Amino acid sequence: MVTDIEYTAHGVQAPAVMRLLPARPRLLALGEPTHGEDTLLDLRNELFRQLVEQEGYRTIAIESDCMMGLVVDDYVASGTGTLDEVMEHGFSHGWGTSAANRELVRWMRVYNDGRPASERLRFAGFDGPLEITGAASPRQALTALHGYLADRVAADLLPCTGETLDRLLGADDRWTRPAAMMDPTQSVGQSAGAGELRLLADDLVALLDTQTPHLLAATSRDDWDRAHLYGRTATGLLRFHYWMADTSPARMTWLVSLRDQMMAHNLLTLAEQGPALVHAHNGHLQREKSTTRMGGMPLEWWSAGALVSARLGEEYAFVATALGTIRHQGVDTPPPDTIEGLLYALPEDRCVIDAPRLATALGDTVPTPRVSPWFGYSPLDPAHLAGTDGIVFVKDVPQS
Repeated sequence: MVTDIEYTAHGVQAPAVMRLLPARPRLLALGEPTHGEDTLLDLRNELFRQLVEQEGYRTIAIESDCMMGLVVDDYVASGTGTLDEVMEHGFSHGWGTSAANRELVRWMRVYNDGRPASERLRFAGFDGPLEITGAASPRQALTALHGYLADRVAADLLPCTGETLDRLLGADDRWTRPAAMMDPTQSVGQSAGAGELRLLADDLVALLDTQTPHLLAATSRDDWDRAHLYGRTATGLLRFHYWMADTSPARMTWLVSLRDQMMAHNLLTLAEQGPALVHAHNGHLQREKSTTRMGGMPLEWWSAGALVSARLGEEYAFVATALGTIRHQGVDTPPPDTIEGLLYALPEDRCVIDAPRLATALGDTVPTPRVSPWFGYSPLDPAHLAGTDGIVFVKDVPQS
C-alpha cells in the first residue's frame, strides 16, 4: 500500500499544503498530536513564514489564552514591552518557555518593524482563559469591557457601575479554586452574584452592539474588536463557571463543549479579518466529534474545528500532523498496519500527504488504530482520514 501513497518529496512547504485545497482558506488549521515539542513548532513557524511571503497571510493564532495573547500582539504590532516580558506574560499553558515560540514572536516583531499597519503581522491566542485546573476570574474581561464603554457612551446607558462589578466579582481566588474542577460545591458559578454578573455581562455586550456606529466613529477598529473579545470572554467565562457549579451528569460534557465553543467564536472573528494560520492540538481542529474519558465517564462533543467548518465550509481547511516516533517519551516505531506505520515506511523524514486520496488508496483496508504508550500523544484516528484535508508527517521527533 505504501507505493500507492502520494506525497511531496521536498519536506513541508506552503505550496505543497495549498495544492491540497480548492482555494486559499480564510482559516488554515495545522494540528499537532502532542504539545511541547519545538520540532513541531519550528515546522509551524516555517510554514507561517512561507504563508506570509507567498500567500498573503498576516495572522497566526495559537492554542493559548486569548486575553494574554493581546500582550504578544501589542509587542509584534507596535513594539510595546520587551521580548522577555512578552514571553512571561503573553502565553498560557507554559507556552512562553518554548524557544520556538520565542523565535516566532521575535521574527514577527522584526518583520513588522517599519511596515505600515495594513501590512503588519498579528498574533492571537484563541483559547479561553482556561487551564486544566480550572477557569480564570471573569474580572479582567468584564472590567475591560465596562471601561471601554464607560469612556465612550452616556453613563445612563450603562447597566451598572464599575463599583457594582467589583462588589459582585469579589476576590479573584473565589473563582479560581482548583478543587472546583472536580467538586462543583467549590464553585461560585451558580451563586446569586454570579447570576447577576451574567445578566450584566449580557447587557454590556448588547450595549456594545447597539452603539456600533458611534463606537467605530469614536475609536479604532482594533479597540472595537478588542472590546468584542472582552465581551465574548466575559460571557464565556461566566457560562463556564456556571457549569462548573452544576451537579448533573451533563456537567463535564458542558465544560469541554464550552471551551471549544469559546475557541470557535474567537476563530470565526479572526476569519472575518483575513486569512490566518491556526495552530493547536489535532483534537481541537478536527471536523469530527471529539471523544475522551474523564473519571471513567465517556464524553463526546464537537471540536472548535467542527464548529468553524460547519460555518465556513471550504474556507476552513484542516491539516493534521502525524508522528512516527517520540522516543524520549516512549513512543517508538509505529506498527506497520497503522497510518503512522504506513507513512513511516516512506523515505522522507517530512512530507505532506493528501488525506482523502490516501483514504481512497486504502480502499476497504482500514488501518489499525495506533495505541499510544504515553498519555500526552494522540495518534491519528483512521476514521478521520476522509474529513482531513492533508497530513503533515514527521518521521522522528527529537527531544527539544
